[in-house]
Amino acid sequence: MAVFLWKNLFQTTKGRILQQRRASLYNGAHDYDEELIKKKLQQFAGGSVNLSKEHSGIGILTLNNSRLMNAFTGTMMLELQERVTELENWKDGKGLIICGAGNTFCSGSDLNAVKKYFGDFFIIIIDLFLISFSFFFFY
Repeated sequence: MAVFLWKNLFQTTKGRILQQRRASLYNGAHDYDEELIKKKLQQFAGGSVNLSKEHSGIGILTLNNSRLMNAFTGTMMLELQERVTELENWKDGKGLIICGAGNTFCSGSDLNAVKKYFGDFFIIIIDLFLISFSFFFFY
């Protein structure tokens, strides 16, 4: 029963994200100020999200923060948003490989930086987002 509920929750979330795909998730209708969120995320520098587009139509998205086992930082989250937009506009794209630099895919979020600014509660929210993100792309 729990597995069914968990699966249903992610299917519902996935559907909502797909419906809002072209719209910003952080706009006035959701009571979020997108520019304020971007400013806060920019305070957590480090790492990068690199995209290479092959002539075969395959894109390779690399999480690059090997010093912290590719942990997501604020600037990496902003770069990910930019790379996803770039991929949406790539007419020749056929597939995407997501990988981490070095020997680690992604250890989660950079909790030390997040904890300094937002406190313990926001760490839970970020981890839930990353888990949802993983299920959305790898389910």
